[in-house]
Amino acid sequence: MKIYTKTGDQGNTGLFRGQRVSKDDPRIEAIGAVDECNCALGVARAATPPAEIDAVLKRLQHLLFEVGADLATAPSTENNTDKKDLEETDAGVSELERLIDQFEIQTKPLTVFILPSGTPAAAALHNARAVCRRAERRVVALEREAGEKAGGRTVVCLNRLSDLLFVLARAANAHGGFVEEPWEK
Repeated sequence: MKIYTKTGDQGNTGLFRGQRVSKDDPRIEAIGAVDECNCALGVARAATPPAEIDAVLKRLQHLLFEVGADLATAPSTENNTDKKDLEETDAGVSELERLIDQFEIQTKPLTVFILPSGTPAAAALHNARAVCRRAERRVVALEREAGEKAGGRTVVCLNRLSDLLFVLARAANAHGGFVEEPWEK
């Protein structure tokens, strides 16, 4: 299989059901932002976080491929809400919340805003969190502009994911012995 197909040379791209859309379509913007988030997780993994965090990041990368696939499947004219998909999303959100709780106990309670910095892994995770928030905003924009729910509970999933990335950054700092710096006015 060749990497180049030339099918996008006119500024459009294909979705899973074969529909062609402009490369600046809100759906493609959302898919691209999710892809950027996945790449940011790869950068965080390359910064050699603790093994326990790296294993979570690998699972999250797989999750983001699923989110991207959901977004790349434009709704058909039929009712596109599948109860099974919603149950799977709810289970995924519950797992993200469980991970937040698991890693949050490894950190000191927050009483102030902290600067996004620290160990190389923590700094990369803070960056991934910001990229995840952008992906969330792009999905919200898609839902507003297209008048649809893009991928069921994708916004909820991305919201919890960004919370988890923040907690993972803090846990990476705690593991590395980095004292977080408070924001000063």
